[in-house]
Amino acid sequence: MNDKENQEKSSYEKLRFLATLFVLCLSTMAWAQMKVTGTVVDMMGEPIIGANVVESGNKTVGTITDLDGKFTLNVSKEATLVITYVGFTEKRVKVNGRSQLTIKLEEDSKTLDEVIVVGYGSVKKSNLTTSVAKISSDAIDGRPITSLSDALSGQLAGVQTQTSSGIPGEEMQILVRGASSINGSSSPLIVVDGVITESMSDVNPSDVASIQVLKDAAATSIYGARGSAGVVLIETKQASGSKPVITWESYIGTQNAVGLPEMMTAKEWLAYNIWYTNAKYLNKGGTNSMYVPNKKRSSGDQINEQWLVNPNSDVADWTFRNDIPTTDWIDQIMQNALTHNHQVSVSSKGKKYSIYLSAGYLNQEGIVKNTGFERFNFRLNASVDLNRYIKAGATFAPTISHQDKGESEGKDKQIMNALLMPPIIGLDENTREYGFNASYRNNVNPYERLMSVVDKREKKTFNTSLWAEAKIIKGLTFKTLFSYNSDMRIDEYFLPANVQPNNGSTTQGTTSTLSISRTGIQNTLTYNTTLNKKHALEILLGQSIDERNEFRTSLGAMDYPLESVPTLNMGATPTEASSSRTIVRTSSLFGRVNYNYADKYLASASVRRDGSSRFGPGNRWAVFPSVSAGWKISGEEFMKDIKVINLLKLRASWGMSGNDRIGTADYIPNYDVTNTVYGGTSQVGVYAKNIANDKLKWETTKAFDIGFDLSLFNNRVQLNVDYYINKTDDLLYSTKLPAATGFSTVKTNLASIENKGWEIDLTTVNVHTKAFKWSSSLNLATNKNKVLDMGGNDNVITEAYDARFITKVGGPISQFYVYRTDGLLTNDDFELGPDGKYDKSRPRVPVLTNQIPGNVKYVDMDGNGEINSDDMVPYGSNDPDLTYGFTNRFSYKNLELSVFLRGQIGGKVLYLAGRSLDTGRGNYNGLKRWLHAYKEEYAGGNPIPTSLGVDMSWDGKTPLPYGLGNNSPLNKDGQMHMTDMAIYNASFLRIQNISLTYKLPKKWLRKSHIQAAKVYVTAENLYTFTDYIGNPDVNSYSPDNPMVRGADYTTYPQSRKYIFGVNLTF
Repeated sequence: MNDKENQEKSSYEKLRFLATLFVLCLSTMAWAQMKVTGTVVDMMGEPIIGANVVESGNKTVGTITDLDGKFTLNVSKEATLVITYVGFTEKRVKVNGRSQLTIKLEEDSKTLDEVIVVGYGSVKKSNLTTSVAKISSDAIDGRPITSLSDALSGQLAGVQTQTSSGIPGEEMQILVRGASSINGSSSPLIVVDGVITESMSDVNPSDVASIQVLKDAAATSIYGARGSAGVVLIETKQASGSKPVITWESYIGTQNAVGLPEMMTAKEWLAYNIWYTNAKYLNKGGTNSMYVPNKKRSSGDQINEQWLVNPNSDVADWTFRNDIPTTDWIDQIMQNALTHNHQVSVSSKGKKYSIYLSAGYLNQEGIVKNTGFERFNFRLNASVDLNRYIKAGATFAPTISHQDKGESEGKDKQIMNALLMPPIIGLDENTREYGFNASYRNNVNPYERLMSVVDKREKKTFNTSLWAEAKIIKGLTFKTLFSYNSDMRIDEYFLPANVQPNNGSTTQGTTSTLSISRTGIQNTLTYNTTLNKKHALEILLGQSIDERNEFRTSLGAMDYPLESVPTLNMGATPTEASSSRTIVRTSSLFGRVNYNYADKYLASASVRRDGSSRFGPGNRWAVFPSVSAGWKISGEEFMKDIKVINLLKLRASWGMSGNDRIGTADYIPNYDVTNTVYGGTSQVGVYAKNIANDKLKWETTKAFDIGFDLSLFNNRVQLNVDYYINKTDDLLYSTKLPAATGFSTVKTNLASIENKGWEIDLTTVNVHTKAFKWSSSLNLATNKNKVLDMGGNDNVITEAYDARFITKVGGPISQFYVYRTDGLLTNDDFELGPDGKYDKSRPRVPVLTNQIPGNVKYVDMDGNGEINSDDMVPYGSNDPDLTYGFTNRFSYKNLELSVFLRGQIGGKVLYLAGRSLDTGRGNYNGLKRWLHAYKEEYAGGNPIPTSLGVDMSWDGKTPLPYGLGNNSPLNKDGQMHMTDMAIYNASFLRIQNISLTYKLPKKWLRKSHIQAAKVYVTAENLYTFTDYIGNPDVNSYSPDNPMVRGADYTTYPQSRKYIFGVNLTF
């Protein structure tokens, strides 16, 4: 064999060796890889769906658990698996050649390290040094709430909500730690995903991930001029998980009215008016003591009930005839209403992108006919990593809503008219006849007017933001955010002539628009670093500018020839044409430093400098600083052996925040146009509306807060306690001027108020077994409001129809100002006359002129022997002594029950509608209690006859009705003002929500594409325990006036809702 052949043979042998070696390597690698299957469960053995399982050091090998918590992976024998899931601690498991694994995850004992969103950033809950309260989406899901403000009711200590209007689509009033202004707004600032918005009513509750309320000034001062009344931070949902998820939510239900006053029926009204009309006749000097048959009203004798039905009849008939109409007018305008809501969302998150997309539709019929609310929502939250250093995102959230108000609530509106309408008036009859006072309210038919009037609002909002974030160097991040929000509202009102008083009025129409646009730019620079593993430092620097542009128009017309065409161009006579524009600009610089030493000693400081166009050049800028500190006592060495304590932290804070929501340009003269007569002819002129005050400045709140956080027994018991004192200075108020100036008042910074109170939040896990779980949460809060200074105006009285409110130094804002009463006058309160009966001209106690036994007995508070306006005194306020909320959650296997109670102790509410409904005055309907009014025997001791089998016995407390003797303060026509009889205790306990949820077993879903499914039934506003006639949690008359609080003037009634819902996840 030659050399060439030997070389070829050698090469062939080497190639065969390498091939054999390669095959052996492949077989070795194949032998080293193995299939591992496993199940991920919690400590109770329940499977965890969607847990991430990856091979340590090789993130390309991974999966998520299925509906049964199972997974399958191909890994090496010596691989280590890393299992993670939100709410559980990370676990690392070595395979060690095992092909079958059961992995238990422990619930994260560091639940206190959940992230809390604060202004322009976030912080771990355990490191929080300020007062911040949080609601997660769990407290919102499954509840039939129309406005997101409803979700705050009773959920958070120190956050009080009240009903200002019950019309579907209206928001609740929100107070954080009491009223903070006497002239400006006390509503908190609303921030959605970092952007200031006009309200939260346009946010779909199903899109909300969490709500945080910043309560103390150390937390709110980062928002400077707009944080004095608290800040509500709303975070919407973002995509999570590594696979696309589709969620469908839907509910449908029915509603009915609750809390309506109990009125007289037709038979009761007829019997009462027989007695009342005859009693009035005798009280005014009538001589006949008994019923005289076959007489008409004009005869001057007593009259029977037949006249009440037909004034021209001479027929004596004491029976309740079948042909007399019996109409429940409230029942005619009310209805059992349908409500339904539907929401679909899609979320997907990859390595470099995140998308959350949702669309929702809500339709809530009103429990009052011709009222309701409809809303369409859309939301897109998206972000993308452009590279290792830069990511960007966008939010688009348009909303369209339609609201029908139906001219339903308030003074002279149709709920009030329906309550007052006599029940013997037929629905389809001519309501100017049938024998009751034809002058009263001109006999508007509330049903016809309610169904004919157009009273609606169309609203379109578009909220958008664009942001970008860049990592400059390690720990240093720059973020810029541009936002634009628009809010367009169109209010239309059209009133046909045939449903107006006197049936001869002209058709009226108005259209008003409100367009609000807000543009903002925020730039922040955040630096995070840790030095020597003990010193954690975060520094935030920021700048923002904001412009709010508001444009209003109002147009009106009358004399429509065709009511079928209710557009303004059809009105022959213009009645109104006006427009206005206001622009407010704010510029700010801010910064914050957070310091954490050894995870035990915490400190934070912030400062913000704001400039606002609302103020003159000399007071345009203000600085709002804050400091706070915390000490984790549980982290000290001497606490290590106390195992039951997971966290014990003391914290304290002080800060300043401001309020610039007090008018747009009061520092300069404001002018308006008017018509005046000059030289015998009408001329158009311009006049000054105000006296300018260029010294106006910010309302400023200085707040001190001290509290502690305690967590016990592996965080199964968590307690948070706060005590605060908030003092607000330089409050704007209108000071009276001499008449010679030509102006009545001028705005100045002169008042000062204080709010202080306690807050307690307690959460417990009472039972936690594999099958059964029970947890509770309780919140309690007190707040005492006190006026410290009114710039020399120690007593400021504000009138609301016949009611008076007083704000005085030393007391709370807006106390009720009334006459005090002491039961009823009796015969013993008068000297006896020659006939042995009382002599009303010789009272033994101070009385009003012509008062008689059975009238209200007024207290002579100043002791001068007379009853006059000097006897009016403060009589409490609407502020409760204690507010509370209590939630219990029970679960047994797949069944969950939630019970939520809320209420308050103390506080008072004024039944302002009582000026018409609660007087006992005849001719129109009234509260049923007047059937049992005091019955006086007139004219020689002969009782006035009653009939129809109606019990009209005296209840021992209801006085003689208005018109008998003198009970002027009871009625709107009196020259005096309301008494303490119109003031009610506002304490209540409400079963706010009961929800029963069933999660379908996963085995039922295996053959479908459904990952999870649940069905639920919910009862909302089930029952309220209260002494009040209606809803005690109300502030409906002049709700925007802090000096008039707690008045109820026929507010749209609350509704009780029963719903059935379905939630599916694909």
